[in-house]
Amino acid sequence: MPASLDISFVSSAPLSGGLALALKEKDGEGFAGAASLDPQSVFAKAAATAKFTGKSLSTLDLIAPQGAPVDRLVILGAGKGGDLAAHDWLRLGGTALANLKGAAEATLFLDADGLAVDGRKAADLALGMMLRNYAFDGFKTRRKDDEDKPASLRIVIVTAAAQEAEEIFRTDALPVAEGVLLARELVNLPPNILGPVEFAEKASDLARLGVAVEILTEVEMKALGMGALLGVAQGSARPPRLAVMQWKGGQEETPPLAFIGKGVVFDTGGISIKPAAGMEDMKGDMGGAAAVLGLMHVLAARKARVNAIGILGLVENMPDGNAQRPGDIVTSMSGQTIEIVNTDAEGRLVLCDALWYCKERFKPSMMINLATLTGAVLVALGNFHAGLFSNDDALAEKLLLAGQDSQERLWRLPLGKDYDKLIDSRFADMKNSGGRHAGSITAAQFLKRFVGETPWAHLDIAGTAMSSPADEINQSWASGFGVRLLDRLVRNSFEA
Repeated sequence: MPASLDISFVSSAPLSGGLALALKEKDGEGFAGAASLDPQSVFAKAAATAKFTGKSLSTLDLIAPQGAPVDRLVILGAGKGGDLAAHDWLRLGGTALANLKGAAEATLFLDADGLAVDGRKAADLALGMMLRNYAFDGFKTRRKDDEDKPASLRIVIVTAAAQEAEEIFRTDALPVAEGVLLARELVNLPPNILGPVEFAEKASDLARLGVAVEILTEVEMKALGMGALLGVAQGSARPPRLAVMQWKGGQEETPPLAFIGKGVVFDTGGISIKPAAGMEDMKGDMGGAAAVLGLMHVLAARKARVNAIGILGLVENMPDGNAQRPGDIVTSMSGQTIEIVNTDAEGRLVLCDALWYCKERFKPSMMINLATLTGAVLVALGNFHAGLFSNDDALAEKLLLAGQDSQERLWRLPLGKDYDKLIDSRFADMKNSGGRHAGSITAAQFLKRFVGETPWAHLDIAGTAMSSPADEINQSWASGFGVRLLDRLVRNSFEA
């Protein structure tokens, strides 16, 4: 169980034992707080012995000498101050937290020469600590290494920018942490705990932040003609839901931004059943919906100055006697008919009705959907980029920039008429799979048929939402990918 974090910011702090951590710029003079932390100037000798220069994320761990005001001192290399971007401060925070393991209290000194620390940078470092601290272990009953571990960790961050940092952290960075951790928690939860109904209840919780939430049941969806989404759900004993969230933080007449998430809480593949090996990971097939819910939490909690819609298509795909079959033809809400050739190509069926519903009801200025849609995107891009498809170059460029800023990176893949032909059907308007070749692209071409002229982007996050490489700010199987990316997009391009 990770310790709960109590983070505060001060401009100075009295020291009497305990653990201190201080930043150092690469090849810079001294380190933050050196005058008080190292009265006997032992650091220079220790650094020379260890060949420690302050290289980014390197550490020098010292037992403090006699006369020092602390018991242990960790120096954390920050790299070259002029090269540090926002994400670098998150990584510094995550690395700092990793070096505080087992402590109940710690003091962090940030104001090293050359780093030009301001309130935003200090808050970003604290955000990195919050993100690193997350672990999904609530179902474990045996914790051999936790017997002496403190239940909480109090961290005092010392910087001249303390007042500004405190304000930014509480009103801005902390909401981002909450949104990311919410998304991670949802993806990590086992499928017997989190079904469509339970997921919808999580969306309803946002009402406490001022989000207007509607939950559509199968009755309302049938009346709307959502035959594609309902076809996926019909094999499950657990009923589907469509969660509709509205955050109204902008001017009343401004068309909203819209975010739509695939929420397949468990995907067996249906009648076209998946191989048994690794199927347990399909509890994460709702990573797109988790990201949208996390994003809506962030926007509401930080009172973003935008109008935003979040829509979650929540279903379970099971091989019941009532499940849809390959060869079935369903009618989507748009009126377009779809031949089912593979019941494991189900996410696009959920999204197509959600996209059409969003477009017709809310007339948004743009739509972005997120989905763990295809294994093919993992083959193409691995775990390091999500696939980006768009009918609008300007929106695509804004997303790519937000991906660079947040380091939740995207790579744009093509759309085109030649690929569109691969999903033409002999018996219906289209089929739900174009086969193995260009699988991510044909899935995007399918979705494109349901967005009309609305600027739209599809993010295939199958390789990044779950089982992505651990790093300085995430040690969890679920990453929460998409929350920080889309929050950055809103900040960069749409907030008033």
